[in-house]
Amino acid sequence: TSQRTFEIAIRMAVGATRGNIFALVLGQSLRLALTGLALGLIASFAATRALSAFLYGTTAMDPVIFAAVAGLVVLTALLAGFMPARRATKVDPMTALRNE
Repeated sequence: TSQRTFEIAIRMAVGATRGNIFALVLGQSLRLALTGLALGLIASFAATRALSAFLYGTTAMDPVIFAAVAGLVVLTALLAGFMPARRATKVDPMTALRNE
């Protein structure tokens, strides 16, 4: 967020609302997490045969475990993106543009 202050200030100067900025920053954080989640799911499906010998009490393709971990990753990404998104909404466009 601090590296993109100038961009955020320009967006706000041309009419973006604080809600738009918040959604932009949080959406980018979530998009990155979902991309990593998709790649991780593909890798985990590929590794199930090798890891099935190490599992106890669950199967390698347990959908509840996959859903729980995916939900935890998405929740963590939302929490990690919340503070930068909130900070981005506090940018004063005039001050940020003047400093650049």
